[in-house]
Amino acid sequence: MSSSSRLKTRELRGKKKEELMKQLDEQKQELSQLRVAKVTGGAASKLSKIRVVRKNIARIFTIAHQTQKENLRLYYKNKKFTPKDLRPKKTRAMRRALTKHELSLRTCKQQRHSAQTKMRKFALKE
Repeated sequence: MSSSSRLKTRELRGKKKEELMKQLDEQKQELSQLRVAKVTGGAASKLSKIRVVRKNIARIFTIAHQTQKENLRLYYKNKKFTPKDLRPKKTRAMRRALTKHELSLRTCKQQRHSAQTKMRKFALKE
């Protein structure tokens, strides 16, 4: 595959980290060559390739980061604690809110009161 053409993310996703890093090095090498060509007054076709190569590098970095996060999520899935960057963001208030279990808990005094008092009955007028 020619390295100067646009990389497809679909093809990059299946690759291993080593392959991605190898491709990244190739893209960086090509970018440096294109920059040299720019300084020395290269053809317009080479100048337009700079943008494509830069975007390819960004694509490789993005996919490497996404796969790394995905693997970390799988690793921490059934663990007791997860790193903060893998936790759901939500909002600050939602993160600090009581859990369903904590909401359902009753104090000893509340339990005693509910056991001693019976349900109140109300007569409805029609």
